[in-house]
Amino acid sequence: MTNIDSALEFYFDFSSPYGYLASEKIDLLAQKFGRKVKWRPILLGIIFRETGAVPLTQAPLKGEYSLHDFARSARYLGVPYAHPRRFPVATQHAARTYYWLHDQDCARARAFAHAAYRAFFVDGQDISDLTVVLDLASRQGADYDALSEALAGPAIKARLKAECEAAIAIGVFGSPYILVDGEPFFGSDRLPQIELWLEKGGF
Repeated sequence: MTNIDSALEFYFDFSSPYGYLASEKIDLLAQKFGRKVKWRPILLGIIFRETGAVPLTQAPLKGEYSLHDFARSARYLGVPYAHPRRFPVATQHAARTYYWLHDQDCARARAFAHAAYRAFFVDGQDISDLTVVLDLASRQGADYDALSEALAGPAIKARLKAECEAAIAIGVFGSPYILVDGEPFFGSDRLPQIELWLEKGGF
């Protein structure tokens, strides 16, 4: 039997344009139906090694279209978007920071995630730069020195690796990948389907 009180599982990479677009809508959508969302950053580089995929902008024929669609999808959703000059970028620092923060304060971790996404896709900051990530986290109240030390240690690296492996094990192949009552939805364009699913308890 479906547990209607279960949280949505939101898998995303901080360098994913569609992940960013979904991140701006998913919490409010879930709240509309009394649900919560578990945010789970992953690394698409690890996922792509399993699937054989490449970033959309680097795929033959798809690249130019994807750039057009990122911006059009943002306009459709009413979300600010400026495609980064350097794209894609490594996001392990941001993902590890999220999990470190989440273990202490879920709200702070969520605020950091929004800040990191907007820094990259609105302000054009390079979130592959550790200093940028540390600054973004400290603005959300994180202890700069403690976070810096944690990111250099093995525990948080192992945590992110385990999260990516667990995601692959359940079939996550891209970003955003959203589980609703065990039902998988891929892509920010599936938000209307997710809304209908939540409204009707499936379809």
